[in-house]
Amino acid sequence: MANNFTDTIKNQGHLSLKEKLKIIIQLSIPTILSQISSILMQYIDAAMVGHLGPDASASIGIVSTSSWLLSGLCNAMATSFAVQVAQLIGAGKHQKARRTFKLALVISFLFSCLLLLISVMGNHSLLRWLGTDPSLFNNASAYFLVFTLSLPIVQINSLCNSMLQCCGNMKTPSILNASMCGLDVIYNLIFIQYFGVVGAAIGTLCAQLTVCLINLWYTTMHSPLLKFHKQETLTMDKETLKNAFHIGTPLAFEHIAICGAMIMSTKIIAPLGTIAIAAHSFAITAESLCYMPGYGLEAAATTLVGQSIGAQREDLAKSFSNLTIAFGAVIMGIIAILMFFISPYVFAMLTPDVATQQLATEVLRIELFAEPLYGVSIVASGALRGAGDTFIPSLLNLFSIWGVRLSLSVLFVQKMGLHGVWLAMCIELCVRGLLLLYRQQRGKWIHKAMS
Repeated sequence: MANNFTDTIKNQGHLSLKEKLKIIIQLSIPTILSQISSILMQYIDAAMVGHLGPDASASIGIVSTSSWLLSGLCNAMATSFAVQVAQLIGAGKHQKARRTFKLALVISFLFSCLLLLISVMGNHSLLRWLGTDPSLFNNASAYFLVFTLSLPIVQINSLCNSMLQCCGNMKTPSILNASMCGLDVIYNLIFIQYFGVVGAAIGTLCAQLTVCLINLWYTTMHSPLLKFHKQETLTMDKETLKNAFHIGTPLAFEHIAICGAMIMSTKIIAPLGTIAIAAHSFAITAESLCYMPGYGLEAAATTLVGQSIGAQREDLAKSFSNLTIAFGAVIMGIIAILMFFISPYVFAMLTPDVATQQLATEVLRIELFAEPLYGVSIVASGALRGAGDTFIPSLLNLFSIWGVRLSLSVLFVQKMGLHGVWLAMCIELCVRGLLLLYRQQRGKWIHKAMS
């Protein structure tokens, strides 16, 4: 399908609305299934650790936002090269796409090793700054340490998945991520019974490593568009590195801004006690089920817009961005309605603690009203990213999460506790969606990418 789509846009072929919808569905469904497997892995970890008690869940919750920050930086590095590969494939420059991938492997691996070193050195300082309760400190520190050791694995997996997706191959990453979910269950059963909270991190690391080796082998040896050719040597292409810097740097700062704000939110929540921290962590895990279609459509939007731009098809770039954004809003809205009613049962599955269940249900229901516009923000970011437009969207995200969410969180938490933090999140997600929709609808990003 990916090659047919590439051939169609290169040959200036006409695509009807039905054909466009078919392409979007074919590209997004495997990635959505991949997201489901990833979310299930989070649910499995949360449920297995949750039955160890609120303190165990809080130990992971206190470092979860810091973990997302590091994962997000790895994803930003992968995206900075993957967007270029999508545009090169759309332009029919397959050899240069392969060389870009080869260079990306080297640069991204070195980057992840640097993150690993910084994280290991700052482990205890971070936990003290977050105000971690002494009873949680050892478990939280050990869990975070194991996670940081997995960063090079996370980076290579993210890069290979992004590269395959930008080639239009959504199926392989989906199968591998589903396999990772199954492996995570097996490894967790082995390690949690011996190591408790830290066992969950070890189990996830082992699952990621297994899939990473398969992913790297497939992408470099068997992918029709990306597999290495002996005659194509590694070259330090300055233009590729420059483009990666211009695309990836705003994304990196965006993730730093978003996750930094989440870390600040954790610091705001920490004084509320163990139950609040655990409920916050479980609510975030449950909410991930709502936005998984958004990230599936985001990947499809990046691929479709990137290849359309590479083939000089401005009409398709605009049309695909509009359709994927609309899909994201509708689907996430429907899932939010379902989650509103089933959330008590979800939290009963994740933790036996009744107080945690009740608080998590209450705060999640507040945020669910923002899911349609959250879907708009996710997919619009993917569409803009496909055209290499990352700087202005990053500034919009920065303003939204720091100017709106954190300010309101500090204001509301005094009187409303954890409910106030989630109300601030709801308002901010709506603001973010409207800002990114305005940016996407103006259309200047397409003209700039085509020039």
